[in-house]
Amino acid sequence: MQRLIEAFRARPAASARAKLDTLLALERLRDPRIVPFLVEILVDRRQPTTVRVHALKRLRNGSPIQAYRPAIARSILAVLADHFSSDLRLQAALALAIFVDIDGVVSALGSLALKDDEPLDLRYSAFTSLQQAGPAPECAAVLRQLSTDEALGRSARSVLTSWRLE
Repeated sequence: MQRLIEAFRARPAASARAKLDTLLALERLRDPRIVPFLVEILVDRRQPTTVRVHALKRLRNGSPIQAYRPAIARSILAVLADHFSSDLRLQAALALAIFVDIDGVVSALGSLALKDDEPLDLRYSAFTSLQQAGPAPECAAVLRQLSTDEALGRSARSVLTSWRLE
């Protein structure tokens, strides 16, 4: 594992394909110690966006052990707050759906969904993650705020109705 991590780090930033190949080789090892390395890649703005998106998807789909979940959520929240890459932010908003139990995630998703000046697809991704979280009181409160939103209001009201909260 360490040899592959060193190989990844030795590759130039412009070599996205080679970096992705190295990540795929690392993933085949199925070693939970890869998680901190993926978090490092995710927050590193020097990495190609495609590599960061791959790391994010791996973190989202990898069923990390409980001890890593808060660090993963914080790294995804940092990406969400960074306007560096719209594609990466979109993927981050979707990935946060499985981290709504971590402090600060629901409020960050809610803030994003409520921001009129953000792209609609990003706002909708945040809304979708809130919807997937289910009828927790904090999610329901955000959806109630969204229920009057011009773009997402109808969808928010529909979800609240399906949750039998409207």
